[in-house]
Amino acid sequence: MRSLARPVLVVAERLDAAADMVVDQLYARNVPVMRLDVADFPQQVTLCARHGGHGPGWAGTLDDGRRTVRLEDIRAVYWRRPHRPRISDTVPDPYRIWARDQADAAALNVLAALDVRWINDPHHDRVASHKPPQLVAAARAGLRVPSSIITNDPSAARTFATDVGGPLICKPILGGRLPGSTGRDLMIATHVADPDTFDASIATTAHYFQERIEKAFEVRLIAVGGRLFAASLHTSSAQADVDWRTDYDHIAYGTCEIPEHVAAGVHRFLSAYGIVFGAFDFAVTHDDQWVFFENNPAGTWAWVENQTGLPIAAAHAHYLQGEPG
Repeated sequence: MRSLARPVLVVAERLDAAADMVVDQLYARNVPVMRLDVADFPQQVTLCARHGGHGPGWAGTLDDGRRTVRLEDIRAVYWRRPHRPRISDTVPDPYRIWARDQADAAALNVLAALDVRWINDPHHDRVASHKPPQLVAAARAGLRVPSSIITNDPSAARTFATDVGGPLICKPILGGRLPGSTGRDLMIATHVADPDTFDASIATTAHYFQERIEKAFEVRLIAVGGRLFAASLHTSSAQADVDWRTDYDHIAYGTCEIPEHVAAGVHRFLSAYGIVFGAFDFAVTHDDQWVFFENNPAGTWAWVENQTGLPIAAAHAHYLQGEPG
């Protein structure tokens, strides 16, 4: 029957372990899947969407040259960090930039107009990715957050350090990588900030300083479709203690229980942004206080499942399949 054949659309880059795991889970449930990267549109993927004369929504097809799905048959979309469209070299600049933006807007907004389940709706995802508003949303949700300042004023930074009266860290306001001289991208990691070194260089750009939380361990908490999974990260090097992404060799992985008030706060946080997935980072202090650092609405989690066995991919498939939480 048609209702049983409705596919899930997976929009992700080709080399994405999390997307692979979700696709495997969907296939195991006999749910058809079409997977594509927006980078393949418009050169390898054809979109034909019509509106009018057949109901309130858009209707049409997506075709990648191997299979075709009808837009009106799609039951859910898993949108996971796809690349931007690639336009043919035969289109000269500046029209190539214009053509890329047109293709990007078409792929994003035609799909966003579908009345389906999303992980996550990309419009909500983009809003939810910004760190300064996250602290406000987390505090309103009842989660504890660290004292923070964003400034390009050296004097204000020094005053903040005095007010905190303890160790500080400096972290990027906007995630991302820089091209390195060896051809490999450089990650801008969180690092310890020494107030004695605060000088006029702070005025060169915005800096994000935060009190350093003395922690027993950290937690990568994955929320998906109403379910929560918590992986504990116990670090054994000074480098990993500041930013565990910089020293994976000194991390011991486990699982932990999530306090009820933290779980409730996470659900309120997600609801405020209109998203169903998040990769949250918390510190757990020596007196068992959970401190929210940030949430990545398109964060990595395949390694969490691989290290702990938590059934995160299955939870994605469960939600995308259309099952209640």
